[in-house]
Amino acid sequence: MTELICIGCPRGCHLMVDEENDYKVSGNHCKIGEDYGKNELINPTRVLTTTVKIKGGLHSQLPCKSDGAIPKSKLLEACRSLKEVCVSSPVKKGDIIVKNILDTGIDIISCKDM
Repeated sequence: MTELICIGCPRGCHLMVDEENDYKVSGNHCKIGEDYGKNELINPTRVLTTTVKIKGGLHSQLPCKSDGAIPKSKLLEACRSLKEVCVSSPVKKGDIIVKNILDTGIDIISCKDM
């Protein structure tokens, strides 16, 4: 059994996930908790929020994020690859900065007009 705290909603349910019983989840108050508990043990993912360099902007860094969750095991590699990225102003909120990062099918998008 693995104990987790669900981050799917503000309730923060204390989950128990039974790996030996087809990842049966208990302690959840909704379907989100059940899905989160299973996925967290089988294939944990996270949305990546970070910055990239920008030329010609008001600031030297542009806030950006992944437009979906990427495998937790690839977060560090994604951050390292984004250290090399430099975009030029103007950039609009929602513009794709890096398409299909690390072949995950997830894009890195701008979080701000700059």
